[in-house]
Amino acid sequence: MEVLNSTKHCFKILQVLRPGITTFAIPTLWQTQQIRHRQTKHWNPKFKRLRKLKFIKIDLPNLNEKAADLPKDELKKKLKERGVLPPRPWLERPFHISCTGGIFEPYVPPEGDGKRSIISAAGAKQKFEFLEKKSKSMLAVRKIRNYEEDFSTDDFAAAAQDVYIGAHQKMALKDKHKLRELVTERCYPEIMHNVRDKTIHWSFLKSLEPPYVVHARVTDVISKENLFAQITVRFHTQQLLAIYDRFGRLMHGSEIVAKDVLEYAVFEKHISNEYGKWRLHDKIIPDWMPPKEPSIATYRLVEESDEATMQPTESKEVNEEAHPKVETEEEKNRPQIAASTGSDSLTKPNRTAI
Repeated sequence: MEVLNSTKHCFKILQVLRPGITTFAIPTLWQTQQIRHRQTKHWNPKFKRLRKLKFIKIDLPNLNEKAADLPKDELKKKLKERGVLPPRPWLERPFHISCTGGIFEPYVPPEGDGKRSIISAAGAKQKFEFLEKKSKSMLAVRKIRNYEEDFSTDDFAAAAQDVYIGAHQKMALKDKHKLRELVTERCYPEIMHNVRDKTIHWSFLKSLEPPYVVHARVTDVISKENLFAQITVRFHTQQLLAIYDRFGRLMHGSEIVAKDVLEYAVFEKHISNEYGKWRLHDKIIPDWMPPKEPSIATYRLVEESDEATMQPTESKEVNEEAHPKVETEEEKNRPQIAASTGSDSLTKPNRTAI
């Protein structure tokens, strides 16, 4: 419409200027306005064939096709065509190392520790050997202070005792969620295996000697920046322990008699981890310590019910009535023996093997 309006104005101007020429100019102008050209067609048809060859046919993949339905050879061929690497035969899963698998450079406790005093010759010798081995522990403590500026062996021994008491209390209560915060992933399955089908009563009475650090080590795992620290603390305490089996029978210990316990507990921390915690990792049991008292294994004897015992006797009587037995002369001459009735056997008390 805008084009037509503009042409009308042009006609009026021509009529004013040259009124005789307008009659001949109108059809020619009208024809020129009706011609239109394709905008997508190139103005020069010289390279039409070359432009046609630029078109590339693409084989579109069949999205409904499942890889599981194809044979291995065909699947491998299609992956090569697309430039995709074939899948690996194994599965790789990420893993996180939160603790070590054991104790590196375990502490060797001196023989007779907790029984010999410093005044005796053997006790003085033990103290001297402890001071000689203290140099490596001091270097390890220095490495720990690079990550914990306020670390102190005296303060750590008190904190370690709280972790030690808390871990044993949660173990007795079988609190799995809280126990994981106090013990490492290596120590947890051992604890839960030992408390299965048992009832444990444990209580901490007092410390006979204040706990102190006897050993400290730092090591790297996989990379040099991934450091783990282990500290061995000596505990000389007085405790109460009673272990009951699933039937409520006492297996080990007593709830009345307190015992003096000397233990070397190892605590571990992933010091490279900003949010790492000191947790109970393991206990060192020296060779010279006396062996523990074996616990009494108990089980229940399953006796047959009254109905099961009475059924065979009843069936035997029925068979005898149906087929009466013919006694021979030898059986008649034998002396008769009085057999105990079934009621006597039922009145006997049940026996349980311990």
